Amino acid sequence: MTESSPHPILLFDGVCNLCDGSVQLIVERDRDSIFRFAPLQSSAGQALLEKHGLSKTDLDSMVLIVGEKCFRRSDAALEIASRLPEPWNSLRLFRIVPRFIRNAVYNLIARYRYRWFGEKDSCMVPTEDLRRRFLD
Repeated sequence: MTESSPHPILLFDGVCNLCDGSVQLIVERDRDSIFRFAPLQSSAGQALLEKHGLSKTDLDSMVLIVGEKCFRRSDAALEIASRLPEPWNSLRLFRIVPRFIRNAVYNLIARYRYRWFGEKDSCMVPTEDLRRRFLD
C-alpha cells in the first residue's frame, strides 16, 4: 500500500470485542461512508503500519490514518468522533484534556479490554454490503 487513501482509514484490533463494537458504532453513524477499515492483524493493516513507521506487533491502539497523518490512542478516538455527526462530534471537546491524561485512560482500557469485553478467535468477517469499506 503506497498510495494515500482519500478516506480516513481506521486500523483496529480485529479480535477485540470492544474494538469490533466501536467499528460497528462508527459504521452505523458514518452516513457518508467516509471511513475505511482494516484489522491491525490483516495484511493491509500490517502494510499500513509499516508504511507509517509504526510497530507491527503493538496491537493495543487503534490507528487512524488521514492522508499521511497518523493518529493513535485518544487522538485517534477524538479525530474519529470529530468526523461523525452530532452528538458524537461534540466529543472533540475532550481535546482540552491534556493528552497524557487522555492516553492514561485509553491505555487502562486497552490493557484490560479482553478481560472486560472479551475477544474473538478470529477477526470479524464483514457483511457483503460492508465489505467494500474494508481493505484487503
